Amino acid sequence: MLNIVKKIIFNFSNNKSLYIGEKLTISEHMIQTAMLAEKKKCSDDLICSSLLHDYGHFILEDPNQLVSDHIDGNHETIGANYLKKYFSNEIIEPILLHVDAKKYLARNKKYFDDLSEASKTSLKLQGGIMNDNEAKQFEQSKNFRSAIELRRFDEGAKKQNIKIKDIKDYKELLISKII
Repeated sequence: MLNIVKKIIFNFSNNKSLYIGEKLTISEHMIQTAMLAEKKKCSDDLICSSLLHDYGHFILEDPNQLVSDHIDGNHETIGANYLKKYFSNEIIEPILLHVDAKKYLARNKKYFDDLSEASKTSLKLQGGIMNDNEAKQFEQSKNFRSAIELRRFDEGAKKQNIKIKDIKDYKELLISKII
């Protein structure tokens, strides 16, 4: 099981792809997301979810090409399905729901207006803003609150040229959360 932690660290360390439409790497974005969860003193589970929420982008062949082709790569499902063999549902569920959380929060005009252009583009590819029925159903999700919190960290984790942790700083957390 510790091989998965090595693989995660390897992928974070070696993936230099820019986060789709943003000016930082996917790895930098996910580490910033985890740092925001830590700053808010969230549970270790939510910090871990924040760290791994976009892991599906490491698995997808070419995320940028999918966007160019106007295709949603379903990175949240791909990442969650891959990671669920190693981590608990409390970690996996917010990862799986973080796109739905964006679709839910985008119902608020201020939230929508504050989204980056890349996030607005992906929102469109991901099915757009939730309707009232979808929103009510989403609110019933067991990990609704965690998904919303993760989404807010996700949106705030797109800063350039800031000092961030190294993925190796999360090694012990990852090891402690393996099931």
